[in-house]
Amino acid sequence: MKKLFLIFLLAQFSILMSCSGSGQETTKDAAASDSEAIASTSGEAIVLIETTLGNIKVKLYDSAPEHKKNFLKLAKEGYLDSTLFHRVMPGFMIQGGDPDSKHAQPGQPLGTGGPRYTLPAEFGAKHFRGALAAARQPDQVNPEKRSSGSQFYIVQNGPIPQEQLDMMIQQKGLQYTPEERDYYLKVGGYPPLDGDYTVFGTVVEGLDVVDKIAYAQRDPRDRPMQNISMKVKVLSE
Repeated sequence: MKKLFLIFLLAQFSILMSCSGSGQETTKDAAASDSEAIASTSGEAIVLIETTLGNIKVKLYDSAPEHKKNFLKLAKEGYLDSTLFHRVMPGFMIQGGDPDSKHAQPGQPLGTGGPRYTLPAEFGAKHFRGALAAARQPDQVNPEKRSSGSQFYIVQNGPIPQEQLDMMIQQKGLQYTPEERDYYLKVGGYPPLDGDYTVFGTVVEGLDVVDKIAYAQRDPRDRPMQNISMKVKVLSE
């Protein structure tokens, strides 16, 4: 079981490094809708992320007002349009929102771009499968755990083995309601990031597209070999 927890920690470290500047089977989209009630949020803003592999519809949470307002602003300004999902890790997450990726050359390292501001942490919602969350700089240079102004990730990981979840809870001292625990066990997510990264929304349609992106062929830096670009627009707010 210690080995399982170590795998979780190594993956968490890798997402920290990727944010320095700023095989699960497909689960039905209905599962994403269930996560809204468990997360105790009721945001009404809906944003569409159009990608070259399909569309992802996300709902933004009222429980993270600064992140919600910022994501809507970026979408309206077209800031995220033509950016890439520059880092994908099956069984973990897909990451995008780096403006430097818009005209990136093949093999170019990405993950350090963003606007000249960060956002205050707004912890609360959990990293269930389909969670929309903000990337950030590592703790060493970011003790307040402030979020990147534009880089985000979507959790792709599926169900968590019970012994793995139990060990993680013990190691990190986290507490979950029976419903939250059941969701991690049956639907999935990435609990090691809870309380360390801000979740500000959830996928309500297009989890199958998230899976496609996560399993795209990638290079040693986890960048897809074929560019997966996006266009983001507000459907309602």
